[in-house]
Amino acid sequence: MVRFLLQRPIAVSMIFIALMVFAVIVFRSLPISLLPPIDVPQIVIKVNYQNASPEAIEQNVLSPIRESLMTLNGLEDMESKAGSEVGNVRLTFDYGTQMELAYIEVNEKIDRLTNNLPSDLPRPQVIRINTNDIPIIRVQVIPKPGFDFTEVSLLTENVLKKRLEQLEGVSLVDINGRKERVIAVTPNIPALRALGMTAQEVISAIRFGNEELPGISVEDGQFRYYLRLATRVNNPDDIAQLPVTSKDGVTIPLNRVADVRYEIADVLGHHLYGMDEGMVITVHKQAAAKMNELVPKVYEAVDLFKVDYPQVDFELTQDQSVLLNAGISNLQTSLLFGGMFAFGVLFIFMGNYRMPIIIGVSLPVSLLISFLVFYFFEVSINVISLSGLALGLGMLIDNSIIVLDNITRKRKQGLTLFEACVAGVNEVMSALISSVLTTLAVFVPLVFLSGISGALFKDQAISVAAILGVSLMVAFILLPMLYHLFFKSTESKGVQGEDSKLFLWVLKGYKRLYKRIFAVRKLSFAIFLVLIPLGLALSQLLEVRGLPPIEKFDAVVQINWNEPIGVEENKERVLKLLGVLEGNYAQAEADVGVRQFLLFDGESSLQEASVYFLFETQELKAQKVGMLNQYLDSQYPNAFFEITDAPNAFDQLFNTNIPYYEVRWKDLVSKRPVPESKMDGLLEQFPVSEFSRGPGLQKEASVVFRLDAGKLALYGIPANDLQEKVKQLFGSFTITDIKRFGEITPIKLKTERADFERLLRSNVLIGKDGNEYALSNFISFDYENHYKFVTADKGGIYQSVLLEDSNPEQYTSEIMSWGVENNLGVSFFGQYFKDRETIQELIGILLISVLLLYFILAAQFENFLQPLIVIFTLPLGIAGAFIVLLITGTSLNVMSAIGLVVMLGIMVNDAILKIDTINRLRANYQEQFSVQEALEKALYEAGEIRLKPILMTSVTTILALLPVVFSAGLGADLQRPLVFSVIGGLTIGTFTALYFVPLAYWVLVRKDD
Repeated sequence: MVRFLLQRPIAVSMIFIALMVFAVIVFRSLPISLLPPIDVPQIVIKVNYQNASPEAIEQNVLSPIRESLMTLNGLEDMESKAGSEVGNVRLTFDYGTQMELAYIEVNEKIDRLTNNLPSDLPRPQVIRINTNDIPIIRVQVIPKPGFDFTEVSLLTENVLKKRLEQLEGVSLVDINGRKERVIAVTPNIPALRALGMTAQEVISAIRFGNEELPGISVEDGQFRYYLRLATRVNNPDDIAQLPVTSKDGVTIPLNRVADVRYEIADVLGHHLYGMDEGMVITVHKQAAAKMNELVPKVYEAVDLFKVDYPQVDFELTQDQSVLLNAGISNLQTSLLFGGMFAFGVLFIFMGNYRMPIIIGVSLPVSLLISFLVFYFFEVSINVISLSGLALGLGMLIDNSIIVLDNITRKRKQGLTLFEACVAGVNEVMSALISSVLTTLAVFVPLVFLSGISGALFKDQAISVAAILGVSLMVAFILLPMLYHLFFKSTESKGVQGEDSKLFLWVLKGYKRLYKRIFAVRKLSFAIFLVLIPLGLALSQLLEVRGLPPIEKFDAVVQINWNEPIGVEENKERVLKLLGVLEGNYAQAEADVGVRQFLLFDGESSLQEASVYFLFETQELKAQKVGMLNQYLDSQYPNAFFEITDAPNAFDQLFNTNIPYYEVRWKDLVSKRPVPESKMDGLLEQFPVSEFSRGPGLQKEASVVFRLDAGKLALYGIPANDLQEKVKQLFGSFTITDIKRFGEITPIKLKTERADFERLLRSNVLIGKDGNEYALSNFISFDYENHYKFVTADKGGIYQSVLLEDSNPEQYTSEIMSWGVENNLGVSFFGQYFKDRETIQELIGILLISVLLLYFILAAQFENFLQPLIVIFTLPLGIAGAFIVLLITGTSLNVMSAIGLVVMLGIMVNDAILKIDTINRLRANYQEQFSVQEALEKALYEAGEIRLKPILMTSVTTILALLPVVFSAGLGADLQRPLVFSVIGGLTIGTFTALYFVPLAYWVLVRKDD
């Protein structure tokens, strides 16, 4: 095949040019995003129910929802949590579930259930979680002093949001911090009493005045007209003129007995930017959109907003494209330095400028054509797929060097230029194919990991397979053609200046050390074997993390005040917290109380706040974080708070709200939470002393009203009247709504803001005898501690404790006995079990990878023992990587693990080619020498033949990665663990390929023979 193609250079050139043209076209259409569009198999249902207790939300809302969703296809787990005024149900599905269909099915079931839910409950929100739901940037909207917040809210909702949604590539624009305008009606209680009226007459007058007659028409001869009441109100002035009639028939304008005006509605949450209250707009991208093109459009749009709306200040924060740009920048750096160092190393080792130029052409060609594979497999350009391309670039250079070196060697043996190109490629073709297959055998099975890890590895596996497959095509077709083209003019002169003085000096040193090692070959082999377990044991000394620590200048403070406070008090506390830092931050923003985001799938309550800080330096950040810790500890000892680095998209994707190890129990008799009085005694008997209370055991103070039904009956007051009065006094009571051109303005009853005991004494009900009776006569109250949350799963309501012990399973039997003694059904749940599952999966997948590796190599070498040589080289390379990670203080994380795969791919390549060369030389020499002499000669010469490509691939890879070690910034922080793994592994791996492979071959072949 190589001969056939080399004889048609014009046709081959045209094919590659055509592929590159198509690749450029395809590249321009490929979506660019931070992460692959992963369907996280979770759906969250959020409930907001004003003035409802956790028990009421659980019983009236969440329990019916759980029952109706129990039969969903692919449902793996279901968790619900009810708090004061809010609740949520989190559904987890099996991976592979069609989440589009699941989302539709959940919405259908919620719609069918609506009639069985409380009538005043807003429809529960159904949120589907996807990596594209992570906002790419946040736009801060801050009204300037003197401008109405509600007007700016309308501007944000009706204008700014729509203008951002019109940008190409935007899928959704979400808003938090909006404030709505309402018409507040405040009854004048003394005036009403003087006229013998009650607030109920005012409410009835407004409802009648705003009534609409739907669908009623009248006839006038041959014409038909729709009937409309002329009394419908539009503004506070209309309401103020409505007539109010007392029971005695006295009619007066409403403004005589009540004050009517526009006001800002009571809110459950606030958004702060610095010390100023405002709104935040989060921008989400479409799956097919290019983030690096979309974010600049958002910046341009905000610049226009600043000109068009001078009454508002705008700022942009938390730009997630920084991480993507860092990944693209790293790839560009790798290409640039990879090409430069490859050129330098090849020139130093060969003294020939043509070779580096050939490799310099092959690198971008291979990379560009790889994007065609991205297009056909629907893979976006993201941080994960880019890291796969970077992973494959090392092997691409490796393959190019091996092919070019082998062609040069064939020319030295006296073949013509054309025949050298053909023979040079054919000789290493099977070995290079095997090396690519073995790399894929190590890497591709990781795609079958369950969970998000497997989904992420899919993009990386496709990108690795793409660039390795393309690199083989380039190495077998384009490189020999370019070699023939570049060296055609020098064919008559022969091969000159191919080995530099430096390489000849290195070759001399290699031979000297080879002879010394083989003089004591048994001892040398034993030392190598001992180093394998010792090197792998170093993993026990390494810190294990999910992602490498990234130098971040921002931090997030998550606070739960753990006190029954309102949102206004929450806001005041956050402002005091911001004041503690005295403006020593570049940016700060806070979401206080319940968040209005449609896509917010976390928990939010009136008592919670999230504060984001961006600092100018790492030192300032450390100093101020310490100050915040001290302030919160001293001023709010009851508060739960956590100060962490601000999460980027990776953190948001990998973070889980699953506890490490949770012991759950259910009351098998009552099917309800165990009462607080009994629970405290049970926890004293709990077998484990060190634990923390789960959400279902956390308490908060509350006021409990109890109605005296006997007195209500005695005075002839209906219980409904009392309940209605309590709602008017303590709730957000909506009289009616004004609906006009899609805009809804609620009319709300505003009552006196005072201590609840005073309100009970000062407000009255009228009995059947016509006398007034204070509410305090019919309502008694107590201060009680109640459970803060009600938690439930598929099996019903549960309570739990959280264990942080490193070996929590040692207490299993004792905890089960404790449950049986107290008639509690005990179960265990947590990340601990999921991690063990993942580890077992990983071990199984790695065993499959090793078996695949063995089968491929056995087929390549046609031998059952020789593949073991390659397999034994792998732990030595891993040990080298561990040594460098330990010396540099680097953790074992996702990026260093990817570095291990990169390094092992190159090591496997070198070992396969070395063994393949030994086998070929041994077969040639067996006709001239004895078996032992042929073996010794083949081992010695194979080392000399493969020394140059092994050294060049290792040195070029190491030197190309070195700039990352000395770079700063987010991209360098991410890539540095990968670089340390590769450098450590290749440093040891090069020595292994040069000396351990021939030693192991000598040991195993003697046994084989």
